[in-house]
Amino acid sequence: MKSIADIANGLRSQLKATGMTQAALRAAAGLSARTLTLLLSGSHDFKLSTLLAVADRLGLEMVLVPKGAAAGLPQAGAAPASTVPSLIDLAQRRIGADQGADAGRP
Repeated sequence: MKSIADIANGLRSQLKATGMTQAALRAAAGLSARTLTLLLSGSHDFKLSTLLAVADRLGLEMVLVPKGAAAGLPQAGAAPASTVPSLIDLAQRRIGADQGADAGRP
């Protein structure tokens, strides 16, 4: 995450994933409706203590890592990349290759 908008997007995604309402999050974090709205909008700067409170209530942990290490971390919402293909991956590749070969036949 490189911007306030990225952080807000991550918080909104986690809020949706947890099924928690904004009202419940506000109450749990001790925030006003306006503060939570501004935080989730991604268009306003906010205090670190506010971010920590909201992240904690959403089950998130704030972690700082060196930039080089961050490039190797999975992105939120992205499926982890598998280096070893599954049997399904291999079958799908074979089907795709067979369909491509069939397309060239009269």
